[in-house]
Amino acid sequence: LNTMVGIPAVRRGICRFGGLAASKALAAPARGSLLPKSLHKAAQSAPYASLYSSVRTVAPTPHATPFLLGQRRGQTCVGRAMCSEAVERDAMEYDVVVVGGGPAGLSAAIRVMQRAAEEGSEVSVCVVEKGGEVGSHILSGNVFEPHALDELFPDWREMGAPLQTKASEDRFVFMTGTASSFTIPHFLLPKVLDNAHSGNYIISLGELCKWLAEQAEGLGVEIYPGFAASEVLYEDGAVVGIATKDVGIAKDGSKKDVFESGIELRAKQTIFAEGCRGSCSEEVMDKFGLREGKAAQTYGIGIKEVWEIDPSKFQSGLIQHSVGWPLDHNTYGGSFLYHMEENKVLLGMVVGLDYKNPFINPYQEFQRWKTHPEVAKYLEGGSCVSYGARALNEGGFQSIPKLSFPGGALVGC
Repeated sequence: LNTMVGIPAVRRGICRFGGLAASKALAAPARGSLLPKSLHKAAQSAPYASLYSSVRTVAPTPHATPFLLGQRRGQTCVGRAMCSEAVERDAMEYDVVVVGGGPAGLSAAIRVMQRAAEEGSEVSVCVVEKGGEVGSHILSGNVFEPHALDELFPDWREMGAPLQTKASEDRFVFMTGTASSFTIPHFLLPKVLDNAHSGNYIISLGELCKWLAEQAEGLGVEIYPGFAASEVLYEDGAVVGIATKDVGIAKDGSKKDVFESGIELRAKQTIFAEGCRGSCSEEVMDKFGLREGKAAQTYGIGIKEVWEIDPSKFQSGLIQHSVGWPLDHNTYGGSFLYHMEENKVLLGMVVGLDYKNPFINPYQEFQRWKTHPEVAKYLEGGSCVSYGARALNEGGFQSIPKLSFPGGALVGC
């Protein structure tokens, strides 16, 4: 596994953000279905019959107590969302289980299958994603540096990867007031902000994840959207998989008529690609001390909207970053505005969560920023088609924890 973690496309995930990513969550049928407690009935008919051979039943522990996130059998727990009765859970065995269907998790699953094919071996890989479909929880729209994608799929252009809008122009604006600003000359900008001459693209990260999911399934990866990992499974001091959450539990912990137990997904290696503050990842980092000797992680919040604008105001490939107003000098943050085909503007603001003013409202600051002439001139006559927000890791390289642990690894950001 350490070899796999060393692969750049897996270690970095697949993207390098030039800003925050955002998109509208879509409601759509899941690609696959995990087998519920009624598995034995469902197995009598398609489509579960082909899966039933790989499933075994885990008998309930005598006098079992409810399960909390990350709890091991034998521990006592109390919680309104946990069943107070012994629960029989089914289990499925894999070589690798990936938690999270984002760019890092999908690229990790793809690379495992690619390495297995290169070595002439067979492996079973499963990806679980809490969103209703792959990409639905990705806040899409970002500046994408395709180096890692080149490593994963050298012929991605011929394969139809959804990268259409090439970065064409970079602007960096310092906003000094409600209607005043100045543009910093391009030759003074650092190389990392030279997207137009670096072969970067403005993309929908959600669409890229959907495309990666198609490639993963083509390689034999099983993908189960709509199922969140709620418990990490341990044996002999190592991670041996995850379990999905029980559903249909009353407030008093008893089973409702619609109760369905979670299912255990057991694996030789479990890869956590949950993103910022993933619950299972945080538990694993605490249990194995993966942050020891590392700088404390810091966080920000990113707020994003996608607008459809007047075609006459659209400038394909324009990348505009800005700092200053409406944030003060004591607040870490900045904003971005990207033009992506067709006539879409992806705009947002990132605010560090270490702000000193306890009354600051990042959402309201974002709305104020949209009234600045350097932003409003693109939005006039347009309409917001999607929006979202997410937490961001802001600690930098020195805050990256150790990435491997007994039974698995951490990937992505």
